[in-house]
Amino acid sequence: MKNKRIALVTASALAAIATLSGSGPSFHPDVTFSGSALSGFHSLGDASWRAQNGEIIGTPKQPGGGWLVLDRSYQDVAFYASFKCAAACKTGILLRAEKTPAGGMKGVFVSLSEGEIASYAITLDAQGHETKREKLRPAGGQMRIAPAVDPNGAGRAGRGGAGRAGLPAGVILPVTRPDASLKAGDWNTVEIFLDANIVRSFLNQGGETAGGVVDDAAGKYGPIALYAGGTGDVQFKDVSWRDAGLMTRGSEETSSHFRMQRLSDFYYSWGAAAADFNHDGITDIVSGPHIFFGPEYTTHREIYTALTSNPSDTYTTDDWMQFVGDFTGDGWADVINCSFSGNPGVWLYVNPKGESRRWDKHLVVPAYQSEIGMVRDIDGDGKLELVYMAQGFVRYAKPDPANPTGEWVVHNVSTPGYGTAHGIGVGDINGDGRMDITNAFGWWEQPPAGSKQESWTYHPEAFARYGRNIMGGSVMAVYDVNGDGLSDVVTVLNVHGYGLAWFEQKRDGGKISFVEHMIMDDLSTKNAGGATFTQLHGTTYGDVDGDGIPDFIAGKRYWSHRDDYLDPDPYGPAVLYWYRTVRNPKAPGGAEFVPELIHNRSGAGSDIYAADLNKDGALDIVTATRYGTFIFWGKPGVFKAARR
Repeated sequence: MKNKRIALVTASALAAIATLSGSGPSFHPDVTFSGSALSGFHSLGDASWRAQNGEIIGTPKQPGGGWLVLDRSYQDVAFYASFKCAAACKTGILLRAEKTPAGGMKGVFVSLSEGEIASYAITLDAQGHETKREKLRPAGGQMRIAPAVDPNGAGRAGRGGAGRAGLPAGVILPVTRPDASLKAGDWNTVEIFLDANIVRSFLNQGGETAGGVVDDAAGKYGPIALYAGGTGDVQFKDVSWRDAGLMTRGSEETSSHFRMQRLSDFYYSWGAAAADFNHDGITDIVSGPHIFFGPEYTTHREIYTALTSNPSDTYTTDDWMQFVGDFTGDGWADVINCSFSGNPGVWLYVNPKGESRRWDKHLVVPAYQSEIGMVRDIDGDGKLELVYMAQGFVRYAKPDPANPTGEWVVHNVSTPGYGTAHGIGVGDINGDGRMDITNAFGWWEQPPAGSKQESWTYHPEAFARYGRNIMGGSVMAVYDVNGDGLSDVVTVLNVHGYGLAWFEQKRDGGKISFVEHMIMDDLSTKNAGGATFTQLHGTTYGDVDGDGIPDFIAGKRYWSHRDDYLDPDPYGPAVLYWYRTVRNPKAPGGAEFVPELIHNRSGAGSDIYAADLNKDGALDIVTATRYGTFIFWGKPGVFKAARR
C-alpha cells in the first residue's frame, strides 16, 4: 500500500497527539500515526489489525499472532509508542525486518511482553510464524558502536547512565525514580533507538532496558512492524518514528546582541574562567590547559601540557570544571581543575608569577564526585571556597593558609546520602545574611558563626526530576526573580534531558516553601519563546541586559554522554541561550523568562563563565565545549537603547 495522509501525519501534528501520553517522544518525529485507516501498512501472520480514533489495535487469531508491517524501510530509526496489552497478550516491535531467501523475514525484535522484556534476533517464515529467536548480547550506555565479541569473555558492551548507590538508613529524598516496570493491563510507553549496531529501549520514561548488539546477520535494513500475539488485544497509540540516519544542520546563527570570538577550534575543556594572570591590568581567560591573554585573546600559553580530546567518544578528564582565585594567598590568581573521573579530584595549578613555564600542580581535594561545582565565599571570611559533592556529602573545601598546596580543609554541609553528581547553588535563601547551599534535593541552612552544629539544617525540596535514571541540574541560580524581596531558585531539572524551571519562594509565618513554575519542558509542551532543547549541562546567571535583575544563561552540552543515543536528542543543535528575567504581575508567580538564542553551533560544557571582561558595561560570556572555546562579547548600550 502507498502512504496516505489520512493515516500518517508529519511532526506538525505532534503537539496535539502527544498530550495523550503525557511527555510523548523525546525526538522530533518524521511521522506520527493519526488515522482511521491502516494505509501505509500491510499485515502478516495470524492477527487482525484495525485503526480506531488514532489507535492501532491488533487481535491475535492464534497464540503465535501476527504483524502489522510498515511499507517503508529504514536502517537507523527512532520509534515511540504507548501500548496496552489486554489479558495475556504479547507484543513488541520489530525493526530492520528484511526479507529472507525463503520468503520470510528476519530482524531485531524488542519484546515488550510481561516476563520477557529483551531484544532478540528473530526469523519468520513466509506466513509470519516465528522460526528462530536468539537473545542479543547486552549493549548500550555511553557508546555508539559496540565492539566485537571479546574472546576473553568480557562483560556488557558499554554502561548505562549514572545511577545512585543504596542510600544510608533514614535518608528519604524528595525526588523519586520513574517506575520503569511494565504495567500489566495499563498504558505503557516505549522509546526505541536502533543506530549503527546497538538497539536500546526506554520503558515508561525510565533507564535503558532490553538493549543489545545488532550484528549484520540479524538484519541490516527493513521496515518497522508491530506485533500482536498470545490472547487478547494489544493497543498502540501515539505511534511515531523518524529516520535516525537523516541529520539536519541549520544555518549558523549568532544573536545581534553579541559578537562571537572563537579562541580555540578544539576540544580541551568543559570549563573556563577569567582573571588577570600576568598582572598587566587586563583580564585573561583560562580554558583547560590554555591561558588566552587579553585584550586581543589571540595569544595563549599552556599551564599544563595540552592534548586534545576526541569529541565523539572521549571526555576531557583533566577539566570538567575550572575556577580561579588566589588560593595560595600570594596575590596571584591560581587555577583549580575539578574532575570526577579519569583524573579524579581537585587539582591546584599555582601561578608561577610571570615565569615562562607551565604551572606546578597539586592534588588538594582527592575525593570529588560532582560534575558541577561553584567557587564562592561561603563562610564570609572574604576568601573563596569550593562548593561540591563527594562521598555522598554536600561539602565545601578551603585551603589551609599554612599549607595551601596541601590537602584542603573539608567541611560536610549535609549528612551522608544527599550528594549527587548534578546541581549545586549558593545564595541566602532565608534572608539571614549567610550563604545557604542548594542541590537537587533541597537546601541547607547555614548555622550562625561559632555554632557547634556539625551539619547544616536540611530543608527538603524537589529542585529536580528524574529522566532515564539521571536527575538534577547544573549551576543553580539563587536570586529574587519576581521582586518580592525573597530569594527564588532557577534551575535545570535534568541536565541530561528536558526541563528548566524557577521555584518561587513562599512564606507562611516562619515556614519557607517553594512553588514550581516551568520555563521549558519537553516537546509536548508549549515552552517560553518556542525554545526546547536537552542536555542543559552548562548554566550560570548574570545581568545580561543591564536592567539590574539577573538573567539565566544555559547551553546544550552536545554529545553530553558521547556520540550515542543514551540521552534524549543528542544530535539536536548545540544551542546557547539567555533567558531574560521579566517581572510581570500577570505571569504565574509574578515573573516570566524570555529566551534569546545567542548561538546555535557551540552550546556549553559543564559550566559557563559570565563577566564584563573588557569593562565596557556589557556582560560577556565564555564557553568551553566539544566545538572549542568561545567568547560572546556583549555589545554595550544595545539593551539600554531598546528600552528608551
